[in-house]
Amino acid sequence: MITEVPWAALFGGVLLGLSAALLLLGNGRIAGISGILSGLLQPKKTDTSWRVIFLIGMIAAGMLAPLFGFSLPQSLPQTSTVWVAIAGLLVGIGTKLANGCTSGHGICGMGRLSSRSIVATLIFMAAAFFTVYLRFHF
Repeated sequence: MITEVPWAALFGGVLLGLSAALLLLGNGRIAGISGILSGLLQPKKTDTSWRVIFLIGMIAAGMLAPLFGFSLPQSLPQTSTVWVAIAGLLVGIGTKLANGCTSGHGICGMGRLSSRSIVATLIFMAAAFFTVYLRFHF
């Protein structure tokens, strides 16, 4: 059996971990995207600039990635705007109920061995497996 190492995924994972560690060590903040974004929606005077810079960096990385040979899949499934809006709403509700998102719990919280984050990530993954199962079997 011949296996190929998914270098792009490995490199992306390393960059995610590195950015989360740098933000925690340099700024004392958790790199949970829902928390970063919600902090901009309810801004505090001294707590806005790093959030804006973080989000600009995420957007810029997506725009600059093709210059380094990375690309999105060419054929993404077509879906209606209504379904995308419903999915976004459900994700927002889920992050509120879980007190964080997959990046906050899955990357940062598990890296800190937070039991709450480990449980939340297991629930996220179970829900994802179930959703994929439903999507491809019904």
